[in-house]
Amino acid sequence: MIQLIAIDDEPLALRLLEVYIQKTPGLTLLASCHSAREAVPWLDKADALLIDINMPDLSGMDFVRSLEEPPLVIFTTAYAEYAVDGFRVNAVDYLLKPFTLAEFQQAIRKLEERMAVRQLDKRTDDGILRLSSAHRSIQLDTNRIRYIEGMGEYLKIHLDGEAVPMILLYRMKNLQEELPKDRFQRIHKSYIIPVSRVREAKRNAVTLADGTTLPVGESYLEAFRARFSL
Repeated sequence: MIQLIAIDDEPLALRLLEVYIQKTPGLTLLASCHSAREAVPWLDKADALLIDINMPDLSGMDFVRSLEEPPLVIFTTAYAEYAVDGFRVNAVDYLLKPFTLAEFQQAIRKLEERMAVRQLDKRTDDGILRLSSAHRSIQLDTNRIRYIEGMGEYLKIHLDGEAVPMILLYRMKNLQEELPKDRFQRIHKSYIIPVSRVREAKRNAVTLADGTTLPVGESYLEAFRARFSL
């Protein structure tokens, strides 16, 4: 069961969250709070917060930013202009009031996915990453990764010593979050590379140790050039 704290200074909005939680399997309402400060005693037990942004005394955004290790967060608000700030604090989702039960449950599915990523992020000192894909458990040796290629909802993981890449039903963004950031870099919407395998870095392309040349996407150019001092 996912343990939730609902936080909203508007009684009707808070009641709606309570009803939606009751109608969604797998959820438990840990606490229903009219302010962010009311939620503090429950934080250690919570898996996630459903929190309004625009509240008197202490806004939901400021509250989340103040927490050293916040639970996962789904923001709820009537103001669309806060969306960018919400994602800057790594929110799971952003629900714009008034939202439907279907929209709420879609956000919960994203929450379940993010929780699964956290639970499966059991990286060991020897570089083994444990993943779950299509009802099977996989141990991925990150030291053997040549590069990772995205294909829609699937990934092709090219490994040392394997003529055929490993195919996984897994999101590129999720795997990117799980890989060690000091060792791997996303350079394109379709490619993640191990930094140690870069043989030559150009301003818009990279050649790996095995001779593979990959493009650098425009959205990733700034971070790529900064890392390789281009």
